[in-house]
Amino acid sequence: MKHVLVELEERRAKARLGGGEARIAAQHAKGKLTARERIECFLDEGSFEEFDMFVEHRSTDFGMQDTKISGDGVVTGWGTVNGRTVFIFAKDFTVFGGSLSEAHAEKVIKLQDMALKNRAPIIGLYDAGGARIQEGVAALGGYAEIFQRNVLASGVIPQISVIMGPCAGGDVYSPAMTDFIFMVRDTSYMFVTGPDVVKTVTNETVSAEELGGASIHTTKSSIADGAYDNDVEALLQMRRLIDLLPQSNTSDVPEIDNYQSVDEMDASLDTLVPDNANKPYDVKELIVKVIDEGDFFEIQAAFAKNIVCGFGRVEGRTVGLVANQPMVLAGVLDSDASRKAARFVRFCDCFNIPIVTFVDVPGFLPGTAQEYGGLIKHGAKLLFAYGEATVPKVTVITRKAYGGAYDVMASKHLRGDINYAWPSAQIAVMGAKGAVEIIFRKDIADPEKIAAHTKMYEDRFLSPFVAAERGYIDEVIMPHSTRKRIARGLRMLRNKSLSNPWKKHDNIPL
Repeated sequence: MKHVLVELEERRAKARLGGGEARIAAQHAKGKLTARERIECFLDEGSFEEFDMFVEHRSTDFGMQDTKISGDGVVTGWGTVNGRTVFIFAKDFTVFGGSLSEAHAEKVIKLQDMALKNRAPIIGLYDAGGARIQEGVAALGGYAEIFQRNVLASGVIPQISVIMGPCAGGDVYSPAMTDFIFMVRDTSYMFVTGPDVVKTVTNETVSAEELGGASIHTTKSSIADGAYDNDVEALLQMRRLIDLLPQSNTSDVPEIDNYQSVDEMDASLDTLVPDNANKPYDVKELIVKVIDEGDFFEIQAAFAKNIVCGFGRVEGRTVGLVANQPMVLAGVLDSDASRKAARFVRFCDCFNIPIVTFVDVPGFLPGTAQEYGGLIKHGAKLLFAYGEATVPKVTVITRKAYGGAYDVMASKHLRGDINYAWPSAQIAVMGAKGAVEIIFRKDIADPEKIAAHTKMYEDRFLSPFVAAERGYIDEVIMPHSTRKRIARGLRMLRNKSLSNPWKKHDNIPL
């Protein structure tokens, strides 16, 4: 028996070395951790249970039968994050550049199936060169099997992808179908075709960073939800995110002990909104004062900054937060902001995370660029997402809520459960100046008459009490009591039960 135990330990030690000491050193020289080091950093200490450590590829073409390494370029298994089960796979760049073979794909597929059956999140750490060319269609078939499971798991368990090195070809499509994608600055990139292929086909000369680096995907394409400076920071932030997410669509929202009272009033909120309606303020100040301990995990912070999305906790329970940002484009809704918020709202609804919405929106952004870019359909995505959502929805209008944008931002008409307004709220078809110039067009040459008309319009329409009189606003609240009112509302809504008519699935305006 003893010799078998010795052999097992020897095989394990060899498998843990992956591509060998030289390739591990090369990985470290690039400022990157190895696949196993990443898993160790992400999971609770000593919790990792590995699967398929000794799997090898079965290819015999191009002399591949002479080059076999245990694990075949991906490390898979499960462990815990603060005691909660998660499944994880990490591409091992030291083994065949992390390229995907048939056997490699089978390891990932097995893990996806286990995660779905056991209803626990799955995290993929990517550092790979795409399909293994020597295996041809077998590798492509493996990718398709992974993609199919991404689709089936969508909305059932959280799926998170962390890009920690090269990610090209088939490897980008699986992350694209997961819930969140995060990148590491300067060492990771994503693209369907690399710079060499781009040069050949389109004659464009572009670097890997310019084509698909974190700076591109967090600001321009919106592919990535965030970027971090190194592997360790990225993995620690993923632990933080996992803590905020339910295990599955049938699990309760995570709840931790909360030591910050919701009854304490914050007088600074009474002066947050400036007296001048055209002067901006930072809505993130409101968010961090409403959630527990000011602990806000923002999603897509560098993209479409005119809307803010992210997770926080209220009374220890996870909530999703969406807020117009007056500091950027006056908080107006455009195509990018609508898409960003719609996807976030739909994620929250998938996993029964209550949604808190702060509204200060002057409308949709006008102009040919927006119209030609499909603003109507993109704006409809956000409208669709809020209207479809059955989770608890609490809305606070802090200032402007104009036109169709008022409707879209979780209004009472889209089944908002609790809709509050601050005394500074202005709910109308449009701003007073624009409205008066249309209604009283004949008086436009007389400044005194226009001023009088403007004052009349403001008094009559730019007030939260008009909407409150109709029941569109449940209560006009004092800003300093916002955290308390939201907390009490969410507590009341914990047992909310609402379902949409049966359907195979909806047809959101993509």
